[in-house]
Amino acid sequence: MYLFLNTYQHLSLEEREKIYALREQGFSFRNIGNQLGRDHTTISREYSRNAKYGRTYIPCRAQNQVDRRGSLQRYQAPLKKPEVFLYVREHLRKSFRWSPETISGRLSIDHPGNSITKETIYRYIYCRSSRPYRLWENLTLARKKRRKLKGRRVHRDSRIPEAVSIDSRPQIVAQRVRPGDWESDNMEGLRSDRKVVSVTVERLSRSTILDLLPTRGATSKTMAVTRRLKILPEKLRHTLTVDNGAENTNHKVISSKLGLDVYFCHAYHAWEKGTNENTIKYVRRFFPKHTSLQEITPQQVADVENWMNNLPRKCLGYLTPYEKMSQLLNSKWCASA
Repeated sequence: MYLFLNTYQHLSLEEREKIYALREQGFSFRNIGNQLGRDHTTISREYSRNAKYGRTYIPCRAQNQVDRRGSLQRYQAPLKKPEVFLYVREHLRKSFRWSPETISGRLSIDHPGNSITKETIYRYIYCRSSRPYRLWENLTLARKKRRKLKGRRVHRDSRIPEAVSIDSRPQIVAQRVRPGDWESDNMEGLRSDRKVVSVTVERLSRSTILDLLPTRGATSKTMAVTRRLKILPEKLRHTLTVDNGAENTNHKVISSKLGLDVYFCHAYHAWEKGTNENTIKYVRRFFPKHTSLQEITPQQVADVENWMNNLPRKCLGYLTPYEKMSQLLNSKWCASA
């Protein structure tokens, strides 16, 4: 006669150890069930589930499997409960594309008594278990990696020692009526590259100087700019406008060697040296973004420079930069050079 319990209870580790010992002694499932006060089908299922494919029944391993299955069964739906979970998922998707803030504010109206914060929704979107669903693609900016809540800190003031703001630059520079006002910046390849291309352009003629720098440092930049501009007539060296990158730290050296004034743009105001930015777009035809500069040679860069200076420009009346510069050298601005 079997002894049945009033309520079902899972087998304990102690019972599993007894099953193992009795089975090793040759007892049948029915005999083992009689001794443990369990139905023989319970013993049979326990054994077959944890001794599949010819494996040996091991009590501790069987107990671990039970604990794992139990934890999965007790796993709660994300975002508090299924009703909230389904509401958030539905309104994040393309048919709605609501922001987490909108979902958070509307939930209590559509489902009184329920609430959720936008932070909880953001955490769910970017948590590891949700990554296969790519829910971030439904957000406004669709960023794969979450940014800080308040955004990155931006330093609006230049950190370059003794930097002179572009606000102090003479107005004649903006008018583009005289030659000798230059803009310069570095063009990167991959962030991991040591090499960069120095791009320096004259604002009026669009004459372009390209140099392949071995490093991103200020020394390489200073040497390249001074070497290339020093061979020009003094009347073609008035001002140089740069950004707040660390490569421009030695601006005082450039100023003293070339006899020109160096001015710095405001932080994150790339348009203040728009001629240079537009020139870099031309260079990107040969060296696209997200490609390495490590394998390119100085000759390749020189070939690009030659192409750019012989390219007819609409802003120059379809003259080339070399032709325009030749005109300027014979003009009143450089007559005494």
